[in-house]
Amino acid sequence: MLKTYLYKDLSKEQIQELVNRNTDPNHAIQDTVLNIINEVKTHGDAALKSYAKQFDKVELEKLFLGQEEIDELASTISRDQMRALEIAFQNIYKFHQTQLKRERTVETMPGVKCWREVRPIEKVGLYIPGGSAVLPSTLLMLGIPARIAGCREIVVCSPPQNNGKINGFVAYCLKLLKIDRIYLVGGAQAVAAMAYGTESIPKVNKIFGPGNQFVTKAKSLIQGLTDVSIDMPAGPSEVLVIADESCNPAFVAADLLAQAEHGIDSQAVLVCTSENIAKAVEEEVQKQLEVLPRKELAEKAMLNSYIVIADTLQEAMDFSNLYAPEHLILETDEWKPLINKVLNAGSVFLGHLTPESAGDYASGTNHTLPTSGFARSYSGVSVDSFVKKITFQHITEEGLQQIGSTVEILAELEGLQAHKNAVSIRKK
Repeated sequence: MLKTYLYKDLSKEQIQELVNRNTDPNHAIQDTVLNIINEVKTHGDAALKSYAKQFDKVELEKLFLGQEEIDELASTISRDQMRALEIAFQNIYKFHQTQLKRERTVETMPGVKCWREVRPIEKVGLYIPGGSAVLPSTLLMLGIPARIAGCREIVVCSPPQNNGKINGFVAYCLKLLKIDRIYLVGGAQAVAAMAYGTESIPKVNKIFGPGNQFVTKAKSLIQGLTDVSIDMPAGPSEVLVIADESCNPAFVAADLLAQAEHGIDSQAVLVCTSENIAKAVEEEVQKQLEVLPRKELAEKAMLNSYIVIADTLQEAMDFSNLYAPEHLILETDEWKPLINKVLNAGSVFLGHLTPESAGDYASGTNHTLPTSGFARSYSGVSVDSFVKKITFQHITEEGLQQIGSTVEILAELEGLQAHKNAVSIRKK
């Protein structure tokens, strides 16, 4: 079922072809998304209602649910389900709260003091996917750091269900986050609505959240078309598992399928150190696949997936760093020495008893991570994603005498006389 490659037989070009994913060679996705963006920019709420009818198969009278409706929906879930969401909330909050730190003031020269202060991004937009799977966990992963950062306005968009509402789990997360409104908009149109603003939906300063290839493309385009920034390109989900002879093939198969069941455009990659491991994992994949409720989706995702057989763990790490996975699982007894070898990854799961799903839901780390190779240059979402760091400096009379001539000389050699004068006039 899974395509298998021997690492030693792959050329550089073949490896590059393997690590490339979710490309849009004919610009079909881009063209569709640009059309959606322009429609939303031009027609606002009317376009959003039209897209809800077209894509979500629901006719909406209004584009949001308020506090009363959220409370009512939240009350429909069981006490055990509430408690699970509360534990996840507490663990995610505990981990992210440590990220907000005050930096010390530095005196670079006598009388010259510099420092940075943190300020929240005022208006943020959170996109919560709701296609083949509804993801209340994503609302916690985005809403908690936004709250810790102190963002003044948090706009949440999520596709409506076929009853024109959201599910009770998302509603309960809204209550935990003290957010009293959610907008019933999905896909690229939600990104456009938050970027430009409509009659109902406020314009934001930065957009967060994962999504399919259309959502990811919309985010990348919006960043170029408007003054709105994004967290990162976070598209279809992916995992890379490194496994050696110490692995449990059943665990490895479960981790691969956990990723595959996200959707047909997800990808699960196994890099193992022997053909025996590859065969054992394949057998487990087939066995576990048969009993999955989302078998059809997972099967299609596995068609996008593959196995690479490496001779050593070092070769496996070399391939992983080229691939730059969203999720990296090290299913080996030798995980400790591999930590320093991880150069490119969104989030890493160490050892045999650390499934990626723990990070997806409740261990505390954030599950909104860079995909499609962007882990080479992006980090996952954190409190830092929701703040700006502004530099300050203060110079005393002594400081001006200390630094003044340096600034004057540098300004003069760059031919910027007014820059020099701004110092000279003060020195006099």
